[in-house]
Amino acid sequence: MNLEAARSLLFVPGDRPDRFAKAEAGGADGVVLDLEDAVGAGHKAEAREHVRAWLAEGHPAIVRVNAPGTPWFADDVTAVGSQAVAVMVPKAEDPSALPQGVPVIPLLETALGIARANSVCAAPAVVRPAFGSVDLAAQLGVDHRSHEALRHARSAVVLAAAAAGRPGPIDGVTTAVDDAAALSADIAEAVLLGFTAKLCIHPRQVEAVRRGFAPSAADVEWARGVLAAASEGSVAVYEGQMVDRPVVLRAEAVLARAE
Repeated sequence: MNLEAARSLLFVPGDRPDRFAKAEAGGADGVVLDLEDAVGAGHKAEAREHVRAWLAEGHPAIVRVNAPGTPWFADDVTAVGSQAVAVMVPKAEDPSALPQGVPVIPLLETALGIARANSVCAAPAVVRPAFGSVDLAAQLGVDHRSHEALRHARSAVVLAAAAAGRPGPIDGVTTAVDDAAALSADIAEAVLLGFTAKLCIHPRQVEAVRRGFAPSAADVEWARGVLAAASEGSVAVYEGQMVDRPVVLRAEAVLARAE
């Protein structure tokens, strides 16, 4: 699993091992086995063992562990950290509380986490940050479906990822499983702000997410045209716009995403 290039990550409850194989075959770029919100307190240990056994069989997966400060965090990391492709840490707020020696996806979903996004994203173990819209909205008392209410927070995560030299961040879930229009709108907002992937809660969302975060045919054509123009001299113009180094870098990034 290429964590830096993944566009779609599909959650599956850690206490539902009957769904693991289906999720793995569902077309997402990666599967996130969830030990946190999807699993009740009385089933945490059982879910952890199901996840540990699945990973031990050689199946690649990200694991969302329980948050630092909970009774389950340390045991989760000990059980799965060495086998998981990465550990997703919810309520990420403190770089020193992140697991060491394993790839980490910090889930920035609290006001303090957003305020400290720069330092969290810069932690050595961090591969790529993710944004948790639902939890943050609940804390702020706003509608998690509102793009406007969470635009500042989303942009803060994008800026923090870029400042730390991390890949574009992963956007949070769309809770409307059967609303294709809502999913499409959420994808468009995320792409507009600089996100390059999204968390999914149902296999039906995966294909739309993968398409939505891929560069369009028009984007690819533009990028190729820019690079062709740039190759002809130090000062170039393409479609009436000056082509300088930042434009070339953007074109290169578009083509890299297309691949």
